[in-house]
Amino acid sequence: MKTYWLEHAWLGTHVEPGVALTVSISGSAAGGGDGRIAALRTGVETPPPGAEVLRGLTLPGLANAHSHAFHRALRSLVQVGSGTFWTWREFMYQVAQNLTPDTYFALARAVYAEMALAGITNVGEFHYVHHAPGGAPYSDPNAMGEALIEAAAAAGIRITLLDTAYLSSGFGGAPDHHQLRFSDGTAEAWAERVSALKPRGHALIGAAIHSVRAVPADQLGTVARWAQERRAPLHVHLSEQTAENEACQAAHGRTPTQLLADHGVLGPRTTGVHNTHLTDGDIALLGGTTTGTCMCPTTERDLADGIGPAPRLQQAGSPLSLGSDSHAVIDLLEEARAMELNERLRSRTRGHWTANALLTAATEDGHAALGLPDAGRLEAGALADFTTIALDSVRTAGPPARLGAETAAFAATASDVRHTVVGGRHVVRDGAHTLVPDVPSALSESIAAVRG
Repeated sequence: MKTYWLEHAWLGTHVEPGVALTVSISGSAAGGGDGRIAALRTGVETPPPGAEVLRGLTLPGLANAHSHAFHRALRSLVQVGSGTFWTWREFMYQVAQNLTPDTYFALARAVYAEMALAGITNVGEFHYVHHAPGGAPYSDPNAMGEALIEAAAAAGIRITLLDTAYLSSGFGGAPDHHQLRFSDGTAEAWAERVSALKPRGHALIGAAIHSVRAVPADQLGTVARWAQERRAPLHVHLSEQTAENEACQAAHGRTPTQLLADHGVLGPRTTGVHNTHLTDGDIALLGGTTTGTCMCPTTERDLADGIGPAPRLQQAGSPLSLGSDSHAVIDLLEEARAMELNERLRSRTRGHWTANALLTAATEDGHAALGLPDAGRLEAGALADFTTIALDSVRTAGPPARLGAETAAFAATASDVRHTVVGGRHVVRDGAHTLVPDVPSALSESIAAVRG
């Protein structure tokens, strides 16, 4: 057992001063473990004897519900010149071609360490680079997925590996040469490969449909059934681009959301990523089935995708989570406030979400979207995953501590994270990663190896 004394803690609805957390610790320092909050006491004005003191504001660990780890190698490179999502995709393909299990492990370890430094304790990795260039399987057909699982353990965070079916270049077309290493050929072959992946202490196995472009309609149900039988999370890129909507209408006479509904994909364990260009009927379908929505505002603005109807989706019944997606930046606090600020620009009104609601999307609802409903809250029985941000930095100094939720959601950044604890154990202490001693060098070296 270990006790932490939190100077201030966000408890979901308010900030409480003087909170003592007693944690039961199990597992190892690498890869989380199953340490849980055994007890929480409020009104503890001074640290109990032997307690570890965390100064600042402690939040539940942040959940990054949508990540493509290798996209981190594109940061800045894709900012030269102009273009669209489709021109950006060509740069992405070039980096994807250079990945091997070893280089992907090194890159993902560094990226996940960067996430830990940003207060992220759990990542949903939307994983579709499965095979060697040209499409031949590795001797271990899941070598790339295993590299990601091991990278998360080495960086000390949890992972939900959302192994992704990616079978087509678009509505039944054969994969192009870049996409051959993404494809298992059929959804049945995808399911056979993914079934060999096993969860472990820090890792869950989920599923993803890359998009209605990339999985033929008659194979969508196979992926959905695989996830349903295992009660696993199922994610899907949905209506990110208007061109996808138009092609889906041309091929099937319906929107991507309607197509997914027809094949049993929607439901409470499913999350649509982006959900940007939706009809009124799409919003009603997603909300009525309690299908989640993962917004990735920094990527959506970086790729000029547009602003999704997040308020209407939530009002219709779609829970909101957040992701850093292409890692233009890795900062879940920025994702949270960007969702609100983007909506202010579009609507010219303020206050679509409270600070508490934004932090809930970044914590509890994000973990639920990744299959961890027992994470994302500071309460007895929850996983002992939490992060502490400074309230005395140049960004956060000044406001009273009782407004810590507002400070976190609207002023703090990843640079203000001082501690990250996973399974009761420090992964980040005083702003330094405990398992990856030099994260910037690890990023530089691993990115250089895959950029070619």
